[in-house]
Parts: sequence; structure tokens; C-alpha cells
Amino acid sequence: MNNPFLVEVTRGNLVESRHRGSVSVVDSEGATVLSIGDVDRRVFPRSAVKALQAMPLVESGIADKYGLTDEEIALACASHSGEPEHVATAKAMLAKAGQDAGCLECGVHWPMGEAANRALAASGGTPSALHNNCSGKHAGFVCLACGQGQNPKGYVLADHPVQRSVREALEEITGACHTVEKSGIDGCSIPTYAIPLPSLAFGFARFGTGSGLPGDGRAASAWIRRAVARHPFMVAGTGRFDTRLMELLGERAFVKVGAEGVYCASFPDLGYGVALKAEDGNSRAAEAMMAGLVLRFLNLDTGERRAVEELAQPVLKNWNGIEVGRIRLASEVLGAI
Repeated sequence: MNNPFLVEVTRGNLVESRHRGSVSVVDSEGATVLSIGDVDRRVFPRSAVKALQAMPLVESGIADKYGLTDEEIALACASHSGEPEHVATAKAMLAKAGQDAGCLECGVHWPMGEAANRALAASGGTPSALHNNCSGKHAGFVCLACGQGQNPKGYVLADHPVQRSVREALEEITGACHTVEKSGIDGCSIPTYAIPLPSLAFGFARFGTGSGLPGDGRAASAWIRRAVARHPFMVAGTGRFDTRLMELLGERAFVKVGAEGVYCASFPDLGYGVALKAEDGNSRAAEAMMAGLVLRFLNLDTGERRAVEELAQPVLKNWNGIEVGRIRLASEVLGAI
């Protein structure tokens, strides 16, 4: 099956580029709400599942044991911009487990946020693993290892108890087997598993409602969603799509970017989970698709609708502020709004 073109980018009156995509929306019982394109093709969700990867930390009671704050739980779900607040929060998480940045195995890169990047360079500083966009997730992994009485060294490896716990949590919540032959290594060095979009969407429907989650899963997912809604800056950063959307919508929507054009979301009040992929990996296309689904499914007031429309179908301007085109969504995404 060929994925349809779901996003167009115009310049003047002409279409300059188009992006194919696939979308799956599933309810917490596993019923299909919306299916567009080749949803059965396996995709690597990458960072889109960070909130699900944080479930063992919370569900095990280790987050409580170390007194992790809502800000710290939100950072454990983050692909952050490396701003000073992100760095300080990751450092504080590690200290609660008696560790420091030297135990992080996510690698080092300059802050993703341009302002944070420039400020660090201007000060003569150099980046550390704390600036890595995944440092909050990895600090959570270190807390999980220490809380389990495990040596955190090698916590990124598939056979480490931490990654076994994470894989089991992903399988439990999505209902999909996470197998070695369908796995790869993520940018931050942990295993990543390719599964179909409906399984991802089902996982986020369950995450958004707590429906069918065993043990303390319902309470754990509720804490994570609440923490993110209270501190959306921690999940991304200044001006970022995820932060802007969740600042606007609060607990009505949890959204999380993944790499290569993947996005996942929960709409808890509806009981829906969402998973999508821009086939070419383009992030602007994936963001537009996600914003379009928010417009389609959520009940928004006039101000909220205007703000989400600006994310879904933004006007494009050049460096002189002149309008040159816009991003447009296909009717398959927007439906009858």
C-alpha cells in the first residue's frame, strides 16, 4: 500500500513539496477510530515512547522512594532543548540516586535549543551528557537501576535489568512483541523496537486512560500525564511544538515527538491513542499532521482553535517577514471540522 500525500507545502500559488504519511487512531479497547495509509508497516517510535519507558520507574515505587518531583518525572519523558532548567533537573535526579553525570551513557551533544546552544558557547562552556536531549530519560534509567539495587553501568544494553523492565513495559502496554530481529539502537544507545502504528496508538490509548493496565499501572500513567501537563516546558523547551501544544491543552492531550517523522499522542477524555509517521521523516510534516488531528478530535474554544490552526497549517515567511507560502493538510487528516 502506498501512503497518501497528507501534507503540502506551497510557494505562491504552486505546490513546492508534498509529504506522504500514515495515521492510526485507536481507542482503549483496541477498536480503530481512524486509519490512513500503510499503518501495518513497522516503525521505530524512538523518542515518542519515552513516557511509556518511564512507566517502570513510577510503577515500581522507585520514583516515590527517591522523592522525584513532577518536574523530574516530566523530564524523564523529554526530548529537551538543553536549557539550564533541563540540565539542572537531570543533575538533581541523578543526585537523588547518589550518582552524577559521569554515569550517563546517552552520549554528548550541544543543546538542541538554539538560544541554549549559543549561550553555552558564548560562556566558553562545553556540553556534557546532561545537555543531551535524552538526559532526563537516562537519569530515570539510572534511578531505576539504583532503586532496584542494580549497578547502573551498562544500563543501555538490552540484557541489563533496566532495559528488560522497559521492554516488558512496552510489550505490556502496546500488546506487541518487541523482538530482537525487529530492533535497532537508538540515538542515545538504548534498544528501539519497530512495531505497527496501531499497536503504538493502542498503547497510548491505554496510557491516556489507564484502561487495562495491571497493578499500579493506572496510577503510574496518571502521575506521568499530570506531571507533564503541569510542566510541559520540561518535555521539550522554549517555543517547541510539544511544549506549546500541551501548555495550551493541559491534560486534554499528551503529545510526544519521535525521530524520523513519528509522533504519538493520548487524548484521555476521548480514550483515544494516536500514532503517525511522515514517510520521509520530515518533522514539519509530522507536527502539522498531529496538530490537524487535535483540530479534528478535540473540543476547542475559539482561542485554542486559532492557536492549533497556526501549528497545523502555518503561514511561511521569508527572512524579511514576507509571506511566501503555507503548509496545508489533506482532508483525510482534518476530516469534517
